[in-house]
Amino acid sequence: MNSRNWFKLAKSIGLTITAATLILSMSSCGKKIKFLSSSVVPAATGFVKISRDGNDNYLINVHITNLAESKQLQPGRKAYIVWLVADNTITKNIGQIQSSNSFLSKTLRANFKTVSSFMPTRVFLTAEDDVSVQFPTSEVVLTTPEF
Repeated sequence: MNSRNWFKLAKSIGLTITAATLILSMSSCGKKIKFLSSSVVPAATGFVKISRDGNDNYLINVHITNLAESKQLQPGRKAYIVWLVADNTITKNIGQIQSSNSFLSKTLRANFKTVSSFMPTRVFLTAEDDVSVQFPTSEVVLTTPEF
């Protein structure tokens, strides 16, 4: 085998290793969990993406489309609250999510990002009259399965 063939072989091996590393690193970036269908807001769809940061905290990104404004529910509510369930025992209010129209689109979108030291096992939304509520008091609007 001459040096030209060795160079081609080394180059293809290097490209293969680089591609495999890139694919593995992207797939290990985090979990993407879809919300289950909702009977409260049937058109709403979305997912939760959970990954780790450099401090071993959990980055939680919620993305929802077609989420009607909470005031349009029957009965109308003040806000949607995002809840985190950890270790199947702890339920924590991690913040408020608001839906809005994007420019040149009638699709209602809602995005929410936060960091938690708790490892989530489920994420869900409720519509509440008080944004500082410590426990869910109304019907679950969207929920993920346990993961």
